[in-house]
Amino acid sequence: MKRQAKEHVTETECDVLIIGSGIAGSMLGAILAGNGARVVLVDGVQHPRFAVGESTIPHYLVRLGMLAARYGIPEITTLESLNSVDKKIGSTFGIKRHFAFVSHRPGEEPDPGETILAGVPKVLYKATHIFRQDSDAYMFHVAVRYGCEPRQNWRVADLDLGEDAVTVTGQNGERIRARYLVDASGFRSPVADKLDLRENPTRLKTHTRSIFTHMTDVPPFDHMVDWPREDRPPLRWHEGTLHHTFEGGFFWLIPFDNHPKSTNPLCSVGLVLDTRVHPKPEGVTPEEEFYSYVRKYPAVERQFRGARRVREWVSTGRVQYSSKKTVGRRWCMMSHAAGFIDPLFSRGMSNTVEVIDAVAWRVLDSLKDDDFSEERYEYVERLQQGLLDYNDDLCNVSFVAFPHFKLWDAIFRIWGFSSNYGAMRLSRAQLQYNLSGDDQIYKDLEDAPNAGFWWPDNDETKAMWDVMVETVEKFEVGEISADDAADRVLRMVLESDLPPAAFGYKDPDNHNLHPTTRDLAKFMYWAIRSGPPAARELAAGTLQAIGRAALRRKKIA
Repeated sequence: MKRQAKEHVTETECDVLIIGSGIAGSMLGAILAGNGARVVLVDGVQHPRFAVGESTIPHYLVRLGMLAARYGIPEITTLESLNSVDKKIGSTFGIKRHFAFVSHRPGEEPDPGETILAGVPKVLYKATHIFRQDSDAYMFHVAVRYGCEPRQNWRVADLDLGEDAVTVTGQNGERIRARYLVDASGFRSPVADKLDLRENPTRLKTHTRSIFTHMTDVPPFDHMVDWPREDRPPLRWHEGTLHHTFEGGFFWLIPFDNHPKSTNPLCSVGLVLDTRVHPKPEGVTPEEEFYSYVRKYPAVERQFRGARRVREWVSTGRVQYSSKKTVGRRWCMMSHAAGFIDPLFSRGMSNTVEVIDAVAWRVLDSLKDDDFSEERYEYVERLQQGLLDYNDDLCNVSFVAFPHFKLWDAIFRIWGFSSNYGAMRLSRAQLQYNLSGDDQIYKDLEDAPNAGFWWPDNDETKAMWDVMVETVEKFEVGEISADDAADRVLRMVLESDLPPAAFGYKDPDNHNLHPTTRDLAKFMYWAIRSGPPAARELAAGTLQAIGRAALRRKKIA
């Protein structure tokens, strides 16, 4: 509702004001507006626009389906698969069939025995590389169709976080008065600035900076190495997210041209550097610095030999930041407004949709009850801080381990199996909700002791994680050797009953963790018949829900 103030300043009243119309703010806006809230969605720039955060993981894909069903916004599922994206958005997205890592040393060809490929099970997930200018514009227009009142090129000038309402004033003089404020803007958060919420210095251990752009004419890495067939992974490197790792850093390559239907010739390219190992030089352009690292690694140099950038380079300072608190009375800083770690492991979009789910139902309940107390959002605070801390631990130990493949491989195995089970936990809940429509199923997911952890209600995995972090940090300060650290971490994987042997975690010589449909069947049989209780519970619950769904479809037919 708009009205003219006495001094001829436009005033707008709404239930929820969202700052930031990227994919996070737009998705939340669509959910809230689609469930009856009056939402104003503001942003300092307009769509379409460039953004990074283009690689997906199973947690993200499952959460999309959960959000769509829970809040009645089916358009969210468009982002789940390449087929739906192609039909409803366009042919600019890439396919993602794996996470892959190739280790490098200066002046040397990569060793085929020092690679890791973790495949995305095709039968379960149709993952994509997200072309963000199109995905974000799509969700923005979905939010508008559901009733969000948009303000593009609308910059925040001031905030008044009052007891009874929040008032945000734009640089154009317009005042927007809201019952609740969500800041989904990112690093330059108006709420963080207003309340001085950034931790300075940050508590985070990862210490990286980045150089990135979009390029064309980046050939597949499959053509850059002349390895025997038996040394090559089961999937093409070009079919997924590829990382070239080296001491203190990595290159990322996220191609959008890697399937027959693609009309997008671009590849997202970035270089991430630990600033303690690779301090930022003076008097060097981002492009010059990028290629100075490319030239160190022969196979990488071949891959970029004919590549051309299509937009200006972005060169950052340290990318890690965190906040003292992320929620308060009548306000929340959501996801990237709260903090950020690193592009490694592609947690950004996954964290975003997990936080959206935690925020959305609370805001809708607050609007009904007129209760916007900070206590009501205590779980959101724990979740966001946990997501930062666990991802920080993982990224930090990974950067430490990159030059020591045996240690890096052991770390990857613990991340991999905990992520597998975490995604299965969400999938089971999704199946159960689709059968019953009982929202308590999703609320029960929050009742876990380790909010933000990949498998938050499994104590054994959490204990393994803690030992892994402690062990790598001991190696980092010189208390133990890299080989000793690797042996300790790998021993936990081999001695625990949890890591599925069917997926390759128990074979130290197997670095291609790509479960086929047959492997998934073998895992389910093992988990239900002889697996440890935690695995048995997840597998049996998932199989039961699948069976009930099949029976329901048969009755309907």
